[in-house]
Amino acid sequence: MLETRVGLGTDRHRFVADRPLIIGGVSIKSDLGLDGHSDADVLCHAIIDALIGACKLGDIGDFFPETKEYKDAQSIALLRKTVNLVTDKGWKIVNIDATVVTGYVKLSPYRQQIEESLSSVLGTPAVNVKFKSGNTLGFEYKEGISAWAICLLSR
Repeated sequence: MLETRVGLGTDRHRFVADRPLIIGGVSIKSDLGLDGHSDADVLCHAIIDALIGACKLGDIGDFFPETKEYKDAQSIALLRKTVNLVTDKGWKIVNIDATVVTGYVKLSPYRQQIEESLSSVLGTPAVNVKFKSGNTLGFEYKEGISAWAICLLSR
């Protein structure tokens, strides 16, 4: 009998000057980046959390703590390590659906590039990423970016 699991992940980071903005492993043209221990790629972090959660293995901090080893790490590389962990446990990634919220920078022109970047690492073409502006409300409007991701695994 086919076993399936769903995982939900979320992340958010504040804007900061003098850092690149990376979303889904793609460099985004922006005068502000995101503050974080790694490259602060909120989308990769949300997907990592979703995958780890679906496998009942805790959360992103359990695997990638804020230590020297992961200082300024590329989150797309951390996602690749997570995919290896998931597949080593016998799981197949069926699909990913994600939402990124920011009113500061328009991300939709990067959709195809982001989805292709993620698909190549996740090993599935079934990756969908949506972008929302936040309608000028809350944290995401001017302070930072948040992301949510859900995954479906099967084995």
